[in-house]
Amino acid sequence: MKKNIFPADFLWGGATAANQCEGAWNIDGKGISIADCTRIKKNVNKKDYKSLHEIKSEDIERAMATDDTVEYPKRHGIDFYHHYKEDLDLFQEMGFKTLRVSIQWTRIYPTGMEEKPNEAGLKFYEDLFKEMKKRNIEPLVTLHHYELPLYICNNFQGWYQREVIELFLKFCKTVYTRYKGLVKYWLTFNEIDSVFRHPFTTLGMVPDRFPKDKFEEVVYQSLHHQFVASALATKYLHEIIPEAEMGCMITKTLSYPENCHPQNVLLALKDNRKNNFYSDVQIRGAYPQHIKNEWERKNLTIHFEKEDEEVLKKYTVDYIAFSYYMSKISSINEEGKERVSGNISSSVKNPYLDITDWDWQIDPTGLTTSLIDLYDRYEKPLFIVENGLGYNDTIEADGTIQDDYRIQYFKEHISAIAEAIEEGVEVMGYTPWGCIDLISMSTCQMSKRYGFIYVDLDDDGNGSYKRYKKKSFEWYKEVIATNGNNLLD
Repeated sequence: MKKNIFPADFLWGGATAANQCEGAWNIDGKGISIADCTRIKKNVNKKDYKSLHEIKSEDIERAMATDDTVEYPKRHGIDFYHHYKEDLDLFQEMGFKTLRVSIQWTRIYPTGMEEKPNEAGLKFYEDLFKEMKKRNIEPLVTLHHYELPLYICNNFQGWYQREVIELFLKFCKTVYTRYKGLVKYWLTFNEIDSVFRHPFTTLGMVPDRFPKDKFEEVVYQSLHHQFVASALATKYLHEIIPEAEMGCMITKTLSYPENCHPQNVLLALKDNRKNNFYSDVQIRGAYPQHIKNEWERKNLTIHFEKEDEEVLKKYTVDYIAFSYYMSKISSINEEGKERVSGNISSSVKNPYLDITDWDWQIDPTGLTTSLIDLYDRYEKPLFIVENGLGYNDTIEADGTIQDDYRIQYFKEHISAIAEAIEEGVEVMGYTPWGCIDLISMSTCQMSKRYGFIYVDLDDDGNGSYKRYKKKSFEWYKEVIATNGNNLLD
């Protein structure tokens, strides 16, 4: 493979989420979010990711009644709120061109209902973005990364009630106005396609608060509200910061047919088509006909205001961001077959792939396939904003963390990006997930580590919070310094 594959302005960096790293959950005026109500799960069946996100009204009441941070680790995170300058120095040392972060809605509007924003919250992110700019790190900011105010969950049934659109847009306009000149790249909803996989995390919806036989309709209705909010958030971004760019963000869950049986091939086609539905609406500006047909078959009624279709069509996003962790297998006969899980979904095991300690399949070729597929479908710039390997790293006697397995993982996946670029795909950048160890989204564990930087903290909240460079730190630093050329010899 020839050198100089990656564009000169390629955005190398890393990705985080505020609710998993910031901590400081109840200081400086911050309100409680749905993320502050998710408990740590130990000794769970890793093949049953669905159970990790089942939540009931009694779970919410239990969380609201305590200030505990051990059972609810996202409340302390890695204390990025107080360590961010130190962490930015490390990212600068690695040569980051960009850093993906998110803004916690509850730092700006603690319940979502306030008329005036919380100045302390606005000031924190302003200082964060200014410190990033000082280090020549471009902020990549997610507006809604599993951080809905709990008040909206409890009083508006999450995103089910349409009034939430205006509450969200008030938040958007506030941060656009405050951070104009500091942030160019934005994302609307993180992994918006996860509404059925974990409706509480994505939509703030508690299933036992709705009729069971109506829940699918309720999820689609809430999703529609997020689609409209995404379009209008894009509209206001372009009005307030004309030079800014808005992206959608999906989970790329590439599905292969189990074999060449025509029914397996057809099933994989339909599974991939369903995954693309979420980006279709935000990029093409309309619901695909197969979704409308599904609603009709299932007798689902999704309410549209008269202007909704025009809004979706008129205010589409500028680029496509996505997470990629693993591929899946589509099989018409899954009974009795070995299964794997990952990124809150599961499938039949692919015998040609290795798996991680957390039962996620490793498939770098699938990243090349995904990039080509998305670019051919939409002909829009692509941004890989999550990709990485969770591992229970250990510190050696000499104080080092020898994570050669992570280096190998990234070497293969970055080479897969280069292969797609050679095929004509326009890729804006690459931000590996959890560039510094943080709290796991699914299990709330600290032991599931993704970073190039080790944080001294365990699953019980014990530790000094001290940061250590892993072996992969220097390796990724060299990748960025050579613009990926050191991998392409």
